[in-house]
Amino acid sequence: MKASIISVGTEILFGQITNTNSVFLSRQLNLLGFDVLYHHTVGDNESRLSEIIKASLKDCDIIITTGGLGPTEDDMTKETICSVFEDVLVEHKPSRKALENIAKERNYGKLTQNNYKQTLMPSRATVFHNDRGTAPGFALELKGKYAIALPGPPGEMTEMFDKKVKNFLKQFQESVICYRTLRFFGKGESSIETELIDLIDNQTDPTIATYAKEGECSVRVASKRDSEEEACEAIDDVVSEIKNRLGEYIFSYDDEEFAEVVGKKLIEKNLSISCCESCTGGMFAETLTSVPGISKVFDRGITTYTEKAKIDELHVNPRTIEEKTVYSSEVAMEMVQGLYKKTGSDICISITGVAGPEGGKEDFRPGSAYVGFKYNKKSFVTRINGRNMNRDRNRKYMVLWMLNIINKNI
Repeated sequence: MKASIISVGTEILFGQITNTNSVFLSRQLNLLGFDVLYHHTVGDNESRLSEIIKASLKDCDIIITTGGLGPTEDDMTKETICSVFEDVLVEHKPSRKALENIAKERNYGKLTQNNYKQTLMPSRATVFHNDRGTAPGFALELKGKYAIALPGPPGEMTEMFDKKVKNFLKQFQESVICYRTLRFFGKGESSIETELIDLIDNQTDPTIATYAKEGECSVRVASKRDSEEEACEAIDDVVSEIKNRLGEYIFSYDDEEFAEVVGKKLIEKNLSISCCESCTGGMFAETLTSVPGISKVFDRGITTYTEKAKIDELHVNPRTIEEKTVYSSEVAMEMVQGLYKKTGSDICISITGVAGPEGGKEDFRPGSAYVGFKYNKKSFVTRINGRNMNRDRNRKYMVLWMLNIINKNI
C-alpha cells in the first residue's frame, strides 16, 4: 500500500522545531511494507490542509497526519479530515473520561470548553488513546482510503504508533521490508560505489543504496519479501559479499555510531582508556563518555591545549616543541607516553594538530593532526591530513580517526 505523511504546524514551516516525526514514520512504514510516496508540511490552515489531503489520496491508500489535534482554535486537523472523509465530529465518551482523569491526576484545575474539543472524534473513527498526553488519535476510512491522525509531540506520537497504530496497520500488510545499514570509515562514497557497482547495476531485490555522512559513509541493503525470514536471508547474502570486498572499512553492520562500537569493545575486553587532547579540546572524551556503561573503563581525559599544559601535565620536552613544533609526531608520541606514565591505562591516545580555520602551514593545513597511540607494547603515531576549513567538522573528523585507530588495534 502507498502512504503519504502530512506534518501539520506553522511552527515547523517557521523552523522553530525540527520535524523528527516524518523520519520516524517513514522508517516504520517501510518496515511494515508500505511505500511512502510523499512528505508534506502544511501550516495551521484548513483549506491548504484539505488540498494536501485530497491531492495525496489520488495516489495513496493511506495518509498519516501529525499535529493539529490539540485544544486551541488553530488545531484543525480533525475538522479537516472529517470534511474530506464525509463524517462529523461527536463526543467520544471514553476520551472525555480519560481527559478528566488526567486533569485530576495532574491538578490542571477546572477544564475549559476548548479542552473538551480534544474529546470530539469522527463518528466512524477507530480511536487511539493517548497514554502520554491529552489528545487522542484516530483512524477513519472512506471508500477504501484511510486517514490516520496522530498527535504532534514526538513522544506522544511515537508511543501511540508503537502501541496502537502499528497493529492497526498490520491488517493491510502485503509484504515486509527488512534492511541493514553498514557504516564505513576511511573510504569515500564514490569509491564504495565503484567497488559495488556491479551489485548496484544488477540489483532487483535486495536493493543497495550508498549515503554520505559527515566523515563517514553508509550502505543500506533492503529486501521486500513475503516474510521477514526470507527478507533477512536475502540481505545476509548481499552483506556477506560486501564484507568480502570492503570489510576492512566497515565498523558497524547494524547502523551503530562509531563511539558505541568502540565503547562496547572496550567494555567487553575490560580495557581501561585515557586520552589527552589538544586540537579537539575534549571532544573525544565527550564523545566516548556518551556511551552507556563506559565508566567501567574510561579513566580520564586531559585537555592540554597550550604548550605549557603539555609540558606541565604530560612532561613533554620543551626542546621537542621548540625543534619540532607543537604540531609534530614527536610531540604526539611524548604526549601519549606521558599520559601512560600518569595513568597506567591499558590504552592511551593523544592528539595534537590544527583545528582551523586558521593556523598550520603549507604542508600541515587546518584539519591536520597527529594521533599518538599506546596499547600493550604497541606504540605509534598516525597523521591525519586536513580536509577542509570548517573548524567543527575538522574536530569531528579527528575524533572519528581516533575511534578508528582504537577499533583497528584492540
